[in-house]
Amino acid sequence: MKANIMNMTEGNTVKLLISFSIPMLIGNIFQQLYNLADSVIVGQIIGADALAAIGATGSITFFFFALCNGIGSGGGIITSHFFGEGDDNKVKNCIVNTAFIMIVVPLIIGTIAFFAAKPILIFLNTPESILADSVAYMQIMCCNLFLVSAYNFVSSMLRALGDSKTPLYFLIFSCILNVILDLIFVYNLHLGVIGAGVATLISNILCSILCLIFAFKTNPYFQIKRDSLHLNRDILWKCLKLGVPLSLQFSMIAISCMALQKVVNNFGAVAVAAFTATSRVEQVIHQPYQTLGAALSTYSGQNYGAKKFNRLIQGYKKSMLMMMIFSFAMLPVMQFFSKGIIRLFVNDPQVIEMGSRALQITSWFYVFLGIIYMVRGVLNGVGDAFFSFVNGITEIVGRFTVPFILTAVSFIGLWGIWWSVGVVWFLSAATAWFRYLYVKKRKLIVI
Repeated sequence: MKANIMNMTEGNTVKLLISFSIPMLIGNIFQQLYNLADSVIVGQIIGADALAAIGATGSITFFFFALCNGIGSGGGIITSHFFGEGDDNKVKNCIVNTAFIMIVVPLIIGTIAFFAAKPILIFLNTPESILADSVAYMQIMCCNLFLVSAYNFVSSMLRALGDSKTPLYFLIFSCILNVILDLIFVYNLHLGVIGAGVATLISNILCSILCLIFAFKTNPYFQIKRDSLHLNRDILWKCLKLGVPLSLQFSMIAISCMALQKVVNNFGAVAVAAFTATSRVEQVIHQPYQTLGAALSTYSGQNYGAKKFNRLIQGYKKSMLMMMIFSFAMLPVMQFFSKGIIRLFVNDPQVIEMGSRALQITSWFYVFLGIIYMVRGVLNGVGDAFFSFVNGITEIVGRFTVPFILTAVSFIGLWGIWWSVGVVWFLSAATAWFRYLYVKKRKLIVI
C-alpha cells in the first residue's frame, strides 16, 4: 500500500530529487499542455485574434487560481513536516483540514471571479476586437476553478508524502482528452474560443474525480477513520498561517502580471498575440525549475521535520547546480530556434518575428528565474512564511514600475515588455538569495 510513498530523509540526495522531480516534471508539462493545446489549436485554426483573446485572460485567471492553490500548498508543506516527524494521525488530520479549506475558498473566489470577469478585462484595456471572446473564456475558467483546486489539493498531499507519480497518470489522461475535445469543439463543431474552454472544463472534471477516487482507494493516508475526521484548530491555523502568505505571494505575482498585461494591451492585438505565445513557451520553461523547486520543498519539509539540517542544505546546493546546467543549456535553443517555436502557435509573420526576438531577450535571464524557484523551494519547505510576502512584494513592485519605465524609453519601446520580464526575475532572485542567507544564518529555525 505504501509503494508510492517516498521518505526523503535518507538516501542519496541527487537521486531522490531527480526520481521525485521527473514524474512531477512530466506531469507539469502535461498540465501546461492544457494551455498549449488551447493556444495552438485556436491560433492555428481560428487565427491571431482568437489566440490573443485567450492570452488576455491568462494573468487574471492566474490571480484567482493563485489565491486558492497557495493555501493548498501550505497544507502540503505542513503535511510533509508531520510525515518527517513520523506522526501518521496528524498527517491524516492535516489532509482533512486542508480539504475543508480547499472546498470553501475556491467556491467563494470562483463565484466572485465569474461576475467580475468583464469589468476586469475592460479595466486592463483589452482590445475591443477580442473582448467578447476573452470574457466568455475567462468565465468558463472561473467555473473550472473548483475542479483545478480539487486536483491540486490531492496532488499536493500526495507529493508531501513523496508520491509524485500518481498525479502524473491522471494528468496524462486528462491532457490527451483535452486535445481530443479541443479538436472536436474547435475544428469540427466550430465553437471557437468557447469550445476550447469547455474542452478544458470537461477534462478537469474527469481528472479531479478520478485522481481523488484513486487516492482514497490506494493511499493509506487518505483512508481516514472517524477519529481523524474533524477540524483541528491548531492544524487549521498552521495550514492557514503558511498557506495565506503563499497565496498572497502567488496572487501578488498574478497582479504584477496583470499590470504587465495592461502595458502589452496598449500595443495592440499583434503584441498581445506575440506576448501570449512567448508566455506559453515560458510556462513550459518554468516547469523544470518549478518541479525541482517543489521536490526541494518536499525534501526540505521532511528533513526539517526530522531535524536533519545539514542534509537539507546539501539538497539545496545540489539543486542549484542542476538548475544552472539546465539554464545554460536552454540559452542556445532560444537564440537559434525561437522562430520555429513561435511558428507552432501562429502563422502571422508579424507575430512570429516579434515573438522570436522576445524569446531571445528573456532567455538571457533564465538562471535568475531558476534561483527564485530553488530558494523558494527550500524556504517554503522549512515554513518561512515571511519570505513569501517579501518575494511577492518584490515581484509586484517590479512589474508595476519596470515595464512602464522601459517601454517609455524611445530606443527600447515595445521591447521593454520582455526586457522588464528579465529585470524583474533578476530583482526577485536577488531578494530571494539574501533572504536565504539570512535564514541560513539563523539555522533555519523560522517557524
